[in-house]
Amino acid sequence: MEQTRGVNWTVIILTCQYKDSVQVFQRELEVRQKREQIPAGTMLLAVEDPQTRVGSGGATLNALLVAAEHLSARAGFMVVTSDVLHSAWILILHMGRDFPFDDCGRAFTCLPVENPQAPVEALVCNLDCLLDIMTHRLGPGSPPGVWVCSTDMLLSVPPNPGISWDGFRGTRVIAFPGSLAYALNHGVYLTDSQGLVLDIYYQGTKAEIQRCVGPDGLVPLVSGVVFFSVETAERLLATHVSPPLDACTYMGLDSGAQPVQLSLFFDILLCMARNISRENFLAGRPPETGQGDTNAAGYLKGARAQLWRELRDQPLTMVYIPDGGYSYMTADATEFLHRLTMPGVAVAQIVHSQVEEPQLLEATCSVVSCLLDGPVHLGPRSVLQHCHLRGPIRIGAGCFVSGLDTAHSEALHGLELHDVILQGHHVRLHGSLSRVFTLAGRLDSWERQGAGMYLNMSWNEFFKKTGIRDWDLWDPDTPPSDRCLLSARLFPVLHPTRPLGPQDVLWMLHPCKHRGEALRAWRASWRLSWEQLQPCLDRAATLDFRRDLFFCQALQKARHVLEARQDLCLRPLIRAAVGEGCSGPLLATLDKVAAGAEDPGVAARALACVADVLGCMADGRGGLRSGPAANPEWLQHFSYLECGDLMRGVEALAQEREKWLTRPALLVRAARHYEGAEQILIRQAVMTARHFVSTQPVELLAPGQWVVTECPARVDFSGGWSDTPPIAYELGGAVLGLAVRVDGRRPIGAKARRILEPELRLAVGPRQEEMTMKIVCRSLDDLQDYCQPHAPGALLKAAFICAGIVHLHSELPLREQLLHSFNGGFELHTWSELPHGSGLGTSSILAGAALAALQRAAGRAVGTEALIHAVLHLEQVLTTGGGWQDQVSGLMPGIKVGRSRAQLPLKVEVEEITVPEGFVQKINDHLLLVYTGKTRLARNLLQDVLRNWYARLPVVVQNARRLVRQTEKCAEAFRQGSRKKRLCPDGVAGSRGCLSPRMRL
Repeated sequence: MEQTRGVNWTVIILTCQYKDSVQVFQRELEVRQKREQIPAGTMLLAVEDPQTRVGSGGATLNALLVAAEHLSARAGFMVVTSDVLHSAWILILHMGRDFPFDDCGRAFTCLPVENPQAPVEALVCNLDCLLDIMTHRLGPGSPPGVWVCSTDMLLSVPPNPGISWDGFRGTRVIAFPGSLAYALNHGVYLTDSQGLVLDIYYQGTKAEIQRCVGPDGLVPLVSGVVFFSVETAERLLATHVSPPLDACTYMGLDSGAQPVQLSLFFDILLCMARNISRENFLAGRPPETGQGDTNAAGYLKGARAQLWRELRDQPLTMVYIPDGGYSYMTADATEFLHRLTMPGVAVAQIVHSQVEEPQLLEATCSVVSCLLDGPVHLGPRSVLQHCHLRGPIRIGAGCFVSGLDTAHSEALHGLELHDVILQGHHVRLHGSLSRVFTLAGRLDSWERQGAGMYLNMSWNEFFKKTGIRDWDLWDPDTPPSDRCLLSARLFPVLHPTRPLGPQDVLWMLHPCKHRGEALRAWRASWRLSWEQLQPCLDRAATLDFRRDLFFCQALQKARHVLEARQDLCLRPLIRAAVGEGCSGPLLATLDKVAAGAEDPGVAARALACVADVLGCMADGRGGLRSGPAANPEWLQHFSYLECGDLMRGVEALAQEREKWLTRPALLVRAARHYEGAEQILIRQAVMTARHFVSTQPVELLAPGQWVVTECPARVDFSGGWSDTPPIAYELGGAVLGLAVRVDGRRPIGAKARRILEPELRLAVGPRQEEMTMKIVCRSLDDLQDYCQPHAPGALLKAAFICAGIVHLHSELPLREQLLHSFNGGFELHTWSELPHGSGLGTSSILAGAALAALQRAAGRAVGTEALIHAVLHLEQVLTTGGGWQDQVSGLMPGIKVGRSRAQLPLKVEVEEITVPEGFVQKINDHLLLVYTGKTRLARNLLQDVLRNWYARLPVVVQNARRLVRQTEKCAEAFRQGSRKKRLCPDGVAGSRGCLSPRMRL
């Protein structure tokens, strides 16, 4: 998703009419701030409307007052002052009315939408989409002021809508294109050529709507998004102290004022429209207020008169976004399901769900945050949300099922639902939390004056089919106009002898078999209507249920991603688990994956994820992730991994981990040790390369006779890093490299000879022996630091061990081992004319040279292919890690491509590239070594690369795949003798002002 720089909101207010849910929605705002959806410094407020039916205008005025009050207090004022608005960007989000398809309202209705770029994995609600649109699409560039946005619609806004704020003053509304047919039941703006709003029509006549048609043949729909400049917001705020508008705020209510219902669009905004006269405005009534009594009408007239005085001279302009989209979330089930399953939005859309058999999901269906165990068939145009179902279950076309768990699955066995809405609700009755299930038909009307239907049939048909009578649902004195689905006492909430379940409403679909028994049980239950249920809904329990289900399927997702070796990034899920207190179950899941893995790569990635969890728990306060991992308290647990006892090792690490969770510094240190454990498993995987190491016996040279090996340096032209374990055996690698001389010489070499003394003499440094560092090893203890890369002579010591000349775990001392096998000891001297850390593959090539010289001095011949794999083994023993590209490019002559497949044992295959005559000279003419004098250690770079690879960051996975593809293209360019493709080498270091020496193939 392309995003512009977002608005740094000063205050975000979410208004709601549910008194008992204010803290719930406050928590939801704070959760989104932790997810980085809302800027860290933004003040967040969930505000209750002063009255249930205060109207959108009254809710706006009350929210503006609360915002000004909090900003004034933060600025140190003792009273509310509008001065605080001058440097504030305020966003007011209105929750709106009840929504039959989601207990938490339209704002928290989950959508079949994912945001792969989100730093934290989470369900996407309509509120999240609107926050993103307001912050990154509509809000950027606006001056300080007050944005108001309803949450009862779905919006689509292009990344750069092109809104100009030059010379702006007054109020601005945002409009989206709509058809004339849609506008007949909606609001539209009438504007002049300058964008000034002349009038606002709601459910206008065809003639009125025709006047609003633009050049594109569409009309500008009222979208629910408004911006007030600071000047206009100050004037609106000033009305909160004057009756009757003071009754729109909590202050007026606390002062005993009579409540007044006010519309944002048809009271506050309409008075600014140019074509509206004062007389017509005062006499009119906004559509959302209803008829009311005479006193209320007079009250409203006084409120409108005050708005006219304050706001009439403020300009009202419209911005039309022709590429945008608007859809009101109606209570029509058919339209609601269409919006969630329409092609291009959600075609067999599975979002944050674990589904065992996705082939059972038909096209144009939607599954959001569900766990489906076993065969669960979902038909076309059906939506499944927040369910944990255990099949076999068959849900046909046109259904909406939400809020069911495995305990309720059995009620669906043997049934096939069609065109019905089945929902589970969390309700609190007399202080006790329970589950209630409601059932309705897709064609049923949720409006009081709607069609007299239930379960897609007339009430008379329903009574005849079920045996239910009208007196079961309504009191005798209920007027016929009020006898509708909203007021029908259909839904059991309590039974005297047993718990309730979906079967207590599902029987109405097929009542023939056990109608008498089911009807008696239904009549014996305490039942409520949909209207009576609304005040009893426990929205906190509903959101908690959704969150628990989300993390339940998230844990299964994490396990499946790891065990199936999928290239999906788990860091957003890790951040979500840590941010919402679910780190313990996630760590336990990762432990299970690691302990039960047959593939060391799977176990290593699971341990790397544990390290990521611990690092996330530290929240950036415990220091750097890179660091030592050899604390004595962890080393014993590492020994289990070294010995191959994976299950015991993982269990021991988990027990030790519990001691390190108390503060950030310990968490980071624990993360380092988990990365150390991961390295052990990587070493074990790479050591499988020993399968391809072999030697042949040859004549043993006389003592004192030197074996000398000299090697070129290497340059990789393409593919570097794809050879690095675990990338090399999880994705597969390909590197095109060149063997190069530096100033006409092979700069890397080694020489070895047997000596009569039973000891090992090591020399490290340049060719001139008087300048070398010399080490003598006379016991096995002198070799124990072979696995510490910075220890003197560590590489040479590891070479003796990997060559099989010395056995550290033998009961024989070093002297006796050497005398028994070779009648003496060895002297090994290595050198490099290249600076340390030059990036030309020095250490790996040097290891190959040392191994080749040692093996020949010991009476063995080793081929180049075997030597390449032997260096892989040696670098794991040395604990420096690393891949295979250096030895492939430096131990084999000319131009070649090395490849490894995505498999273990790790095997490297090399293809020599034949180039046209004269092409080598062309390359030589363009090679120059530029050395800066700055060194870099491969091990430090490697830690970051491995951490990001195991996290499967999308950019890292994409880059790794691209490296392999680019290598094959580069190899083809060399075969053709083309220098146009990409002849800029990856691995060339630079010089501190020096433009020599030359490199030559």
